[in-house]
Amino acid sequence: MNLQNKRLLITGGAGFFGGLLKQTLLNNGFDCISIDLENDDFMHPNLSSIKCDIRNKDILEGVFRKNKFDAIFHCAAILAHSVNDKEFLWESNVVGTRNIAELAKKYKVPKIIFTSSNCLWGKNFQREVKEEDIPKPVEIYGESKLEAEEILLQYTKDFYVIIFRCPTIVDYGRLGLLAILFEFIDEGRKVWVLGSGDNKYQFIYAQDLINACIKALDYNQSDVFNIGSDNVKTFKEVYEFVIKKANTGAKVESLPCSLTLFFMKVCYALKLSPLGPYQYKMIAESFIFNTDKIKEKLNWKPTLTNEEMLYKAYEYYHENINDIKNRSNVSAHKQAAKMGIIKLLKWLS
Repeated sequence: MNLQNKRLLITGGAGFFGGLLKQTLLNNGFDCISIDLENDDFMHPNLSSIKCDIRNKDILEGVFRKNKFDAIFHCAAILAHSVNDKEFLWESNVVGTRNIAELAKKYKVPKIIFTSSNCLWGKNFQREVKEEDIPKPVEIYGESKLEAEEILLQYTKDFYVIIFRCPTIVDYGRLGLLAILFEFIDEGRKVWVLGSGDNKYQFIYAQDLINACIKALDYNQSDVFNIGSDNVKTFKEVYEFVIKKANTGAKVESLPCSLTLFFMKVCYALKLSPLGPYQYKMIAESFIFNTDKIKEKLNWKPTLTNEEMLYKAYEYYHENINDIKNRSNVSAHKQAAKMGIIKLLKWLS
C-alpha cells in the first residue's frame, strides 16, 4: 500500500493489542486516529488520540466527519472478566460495532479489519477448527463477538470486511488473566494443570497478528481467517518451558479434572472467581485453529511458538511487577486480573 496520505482508524488503540498495532502502523508511516474509552498517553506526530465511547454514535460521527479513513482496525472490545455490567459489555461490543459499520458506510470507508475471537466456540473439537465450522459460543463475550461478525458481514456490499479469528493474543506486556499464572511462577509456587495437562490450546503472538493486519490492507475482498501459532505443545510442556527459563523453583502439579471443574463453575456462579465458562473449558480441553487459509491467501506465517511468546509475557511481568500492582484506568489486558478465590489455591501452593 502507498503510505502517502493514508489515514487509519484504530478502535481500542489504547488497549494491549490496539496499542501495539498502532505503534507499528505509525512506525511504518501511516497517519493514525486512535479512539478508546481509556486515556492514551502515547505520543507521535502522526497520531491523534481521542477518548471516545463507540456506543455514542454522535461523538463517533464527529471523528468520521473530520477524517477520511482508508481503513478501520476495529480492535475495541470489553472482556467478560473485566466488568460486572454485562449490558455494558454487550452494547460496547455489539452496538459499538454497528455504529462503526454504519459510519464506515456513510463516509465511504473502503475496508474494516476486525479482530474476532476463538471464544466463538466452547467445545473440544478433537481436531483443528476450520473457518467453515459453525460457531457456538458458551458465554456473553463469545456471543458478542459472533454478533459483531454477523453485523459486519451485512455490509460487504459497502466495504471490504476482513475478520481475524484470534486465540489468546500474547506478547511482552500482556497481563489480564495471564498475570495470575505469572504470579504463581514468579513466587515459585505450584502451577496447576487439570488432569495430565496434555490438552493443547493455541495462542497468537501479537506481532504475528499485526503482520496479518498489515497484509490485510492490500487484500481487496471480504474474508474470514483463522490465525494462530504452529507446533502447539501441551499446557504442561508450555508451563514447564516458562518455569525452567524463569528459574524460580515453581513446578507443575495436577488437580483432578472433574472435581476442579465443578468447583470452578460454582465459584464463577457465585462471582468468586474471574474464570468463566470459556476459561475453564480452555484449561481442561484442547482448541487449535487450522491456519492453512491465511497462510495461502495472505502469504502469512507465525514466528513464535506458544512457549516462546508466553515467556516474553512473563519476562515483562517479572520486570515490571511493582508498576503493575499500582495500575488503574488501563485496559483489561494491561493490568493484572483480580484473583478472587484463586488466592486460596495460591496459599495452598
